Order: sequence, then C-alpha cells, then structure tokens
Amino acid sequence: MNTLYLRIKELADDRGESLAQLERNLKFSNGIISTWKKGKASSDKIEKVADYFNVTTDYLLGRTSDPNPANNNMTKNQKLIAYSIDPDISDEERQAIINMVKEAMKFRRRL
Repeated sequence: MNTLYLRIKELADDRGESLAQLERNLKFSNGIISTWKKGKASSDKIEKVADYFNVTTDYLLGRTSDPNPANNNMTKNQKLIAYSIDPDISDEERQAIINMVKEAMKFRRRL
C-alpha cells in the first residue's frame, strides 16, 4: 500500500479521526484520500494534510521517518518556491536552495 496513504491513516488514527472526518475538516471531496492508495495526490492537498498534522510533506511521502525535522522552520512561501524548482526535492535540498537564495540576496545588496 502507498506510504502517503498509510502515514495519513496512521496520523488520523492517532487523533481518533476517520479519513472521512479528516476529508471534511480539510474540505476535500469525499473518499479522495482512499484514492491515494493507488494514485498520486496533488501537491496542494499533500501540503494541506501536512499542515493539518504539523508534519512535513517529506514525512507523508516516506522520504524521511522524522515527521518534524529541525529544518522545518521554512515559511510556506519558501517551501513553495523550492517545490516549484523540483517537486521531488527533500527537506535538506529545499533548505540548501533557500540558503543559496539568501546568500544571493545578501550579495546583491552589497553591490
């Protein structure tokens, strides 16, 4: 079974929530999470689920076993910028991109 689906189900179970209840809370269509067992979910929906449970998208997608790594202090906009560069980017790569942009901005200000 799909890691994304299993992690979401586990997080919902830990809260005593059904998937149907989670879908209502997030204003998703009825049964959409169950379709993720076989297919892919959209990035905006994965982000909403991650925000809801206060975990990273990398955790939901099975890229890390740590639901809240220390580098999860990026803003939502920073994550979206990094995600737009590569949707399969890890948290570590995402942070490296943010750091490069910050350094480029510092350099530009010095000119």
